[in-house]
Amino acid sequence: MKVAEILGNGRVNVSCELFPPKVWDKLSGAKQVVREIAALKPSFMSVTYGAGGGTSEYTVDLSREVEDCGVTALAHLTCLSTGEEKLLSIIESLKAHKIENILALRGDKGELSVPGAFAHASDLISLIKQHGDFCIGGACYPECHPESSSLASDLDGLKIKAESGCEFFTTQMFFDNNVFYKFMYRLLAAGITVPVVAGIMPVTNSAQLDRIISLSGSGIPLRFRAIADKFANDPAAMKQAGIAYATDQIIDLIASGVNNIHIYTMNKPDVAESIMTNLSDIIGK
Repeated sequence: MKVAEILGNGRVNVSCELFPPKVWDKLSGAKQVVREIAALKPSFMSVTYGAGGGTSEYTVDLSREVEDCGVTALAHLTCLSTGEEKLLSIIESLKAHKIENILALRGDKGELSVPGAFAHASDLISLIKQHGDFCIGGACYPECHPESSSLASDLDGLKIKAESGCEFFTTQMFFDNNVFYKFMYRLLAAGITVPVVAGIMPVTNSAQLDRIISLSGSGIPLRFRAIADKFANDPAAMKQAGIAYATDQIIDLIASGVNNIHIYTMNKPDVAESIMTNLSDIIGK
């Protein structure tokens, strides 16, 4: 099924993300993670594409495993570190494995660009549109992309993605729902009307915070910083508090009419299960 169809079904949709292993002999363990998360019946599952494209084969394999578990798969694909020839090979492999959905990304700034690589996700979106009947998604930053000179230029980039064929956006993680609501108003004012999936990261280890800030530019509200400081030396309490905070964010989003939620589960089925259990009556699963 196409992700765009899922997002437009009028129900609350909660999806999960997982990432492939870096080495082949860990693939069976990753497939077990797929099966455990798929058993929670998420609306769809996205599979990341490792830095430098090093796990591209595993991305395809795990996406197929997701589909075999009866869940729609969304395969990530990045272009900054991958030349056009390899991109086309991966696109053909996704088609052969009957994967219908791709999240088209530029890639992290720190990745080494290779000859023939695209500098912008919009170029990758156009390439995918030319070579298959895929539903294509893109990324967006509610707090503005770290490399954008202004909010206006950031919105211009999202417009180009939408015009190139992007059918939905998934946000970078955020920890203050007001940031997301303001972002949605800016999109509406700019005439960008494709569905937006709100990305939520359950932080279960306080040591994650500095890395999250450096990679995503996400702001950490004082309320959550206090939680992380309070339970920094108590892993079990921090895990429980992080799950509770993420659950609270999701409930507020749903109550405010946001039906499409994406959980950055970090390959932790127990975390995904805890959140799904907390939401069971709310989302009807």
